[in-house]
Amino acid sequence: MRHRKSGRKLNRSNSHRAAMFKNMARALLTYEQIRTTEAKAKELRRVVDKLITLALRNDLHTRRQAYKVLGNHQLVQRLFDEIGPRFEGGTGGYTRILRLSQPRTGDCAPMVIIELTKKAVDVAPVEKAEKKTEAKVEEKKEKAPAKPKAAPKKKAEVVEEKPVKKAAPKKKAQESENAVADAAESKDEK
Repeated sequence: MRHRKSGRKLNRSNSHRAAMFKNMARALLTYEQIRTTEAKAKELRRVVDKLITLALRNDLHTRRQAYKVLGNHQLVQRLFDEIGPRFEGGTGGYTRILRLSQPRTGDCAPMVIIELTKKAVDVAPVEKAEKKTEAKVEEKKEKAPAKPKAAPKKKAEVVEEKPVKKAAPKKKAQESENAVADAAESKDEK
């Protein structure tokens, strides 16, 4: 009999299954959304919801318990400082499972996307996002070499004529060519 043995075995040994959920929980907390099979996602939901519940308590003991599962200090810090505060006042439902229309090729396993219900984009204020984008644009301008800008497309309705520059008289053009030639000869002589 299988009394009080909850959870799916997923054709793995106990240690393999624990390591798999540890890796999947790390990936879900890092990327906030992963693609996996339906059975794995339903089991992973139990692991991640417990971790987020620990993050809501936020004391030394719960950080150590989370580290026992995740095995990464930076990820534990992110869980407690960024992800946990998003779910303040909630009593569950920290993850969402969305079914995909196409099964996995090969074994036809039903595929899903498991994600956190509250993402970083939803929580961040608009002002901070605007400041970040402005800073990124300025950094890109500083790093990127100057590129020639493409001419803007003209609209059919409004056509502005730019003043045409008059060509320089031929005498001035010939004089400038002679000056360039003289400069080149003087460099050769040196």
